[in-house]
Amino acid sequence: MTADPDKYILKVDGLGVTYGDFVAVKDVGFNVLQGEIFGLLGPNGAGKTSTLSAIEGLLKFKQGTIIVDGQDVQQKPLYAKASMGVQLQSTSFQPELNVVQILQLFSGIYGVPKNKDEIKEMLKDIKLEDHAHKKFGQLSGGQQQRVSLVIATIHNPKLVLLDEPTTGLDPQSRRQLWERIEAIKAKGHAVLLTTHSMEEAEAVCDRIAIIDHGRVIAIDTPQALVDKHRDDPEVIAVSRRGKITLEDVFIGLTGTAVRD
Repeated sequence: MTADPDKYILKVDGLGVTYGDFVAVKDVGFNVLQGEIFGLLGPNGAGKTSTLSAIEGLLKFKQGTIIVDGQDVQQKPLYAKASMGVQLQSTSFQPELNVVQILQLFSGIYGVPKNKDEIKEMLKDIKLEDHAHKKFGQLSGGQQQRVSLVIATIHNPKLVLLDEPTTGLDPQSRRQLWERIEAIKAKGHAVLLTTHSMEEAEAVCDRIAIIDHGRVIAIDTPQALVDKHRDDPEVIAVSRRGKITLEDVFIGLTGTAVRD
């Protein structure tokens, strides 16, 4: 499904997040469309996690607004949370339960209980039907991420938030997860993901926002950003391959200093 230009699932406007005197996020704004994969990129400490936490409802903010499927997350937090599915970078489930039991548990928690045939079909869809009775900890990293993604979308949320979903995965597992993310988009969901991988951003994201020092400094499609900044002196200076890449643009805009 292509993005619907008339249907914003997520609107972030003028978001500000502070920790005491420290300003983590300042005047951040972007929108995510229905049927769109939107990437939030930035160096460590740039404000990605604070922005994501505010959207998820895990962090209180005093400046700006966040609208999920037409509802303000602060005025109607329960509706907003019900409209979201979240996959964290590191997820841990009840160690004594196997995959089928975990899916049964969370489908019940989300109010969409699944029978055995439905769960079998879900596992078949993610190519884990032969691992149905394994405990979560016995699965590989890629298999765990596939299960986590199914749980994040089991209640058919309008917005799916993915926090560095492919960190630590091998190339085969990463490609499989990209396919799962694209399948989520094809069903009309809006997807917001954070990533440090420029390859991932180019491969799956329709648009990206680059955030640094708490501010959004660029928003566009990956290719449009490359085309716009390919002649910037800062970008040319860091290019190592002759051909300007998204990574060159990212480093040119955010600097070469390593962030803790």
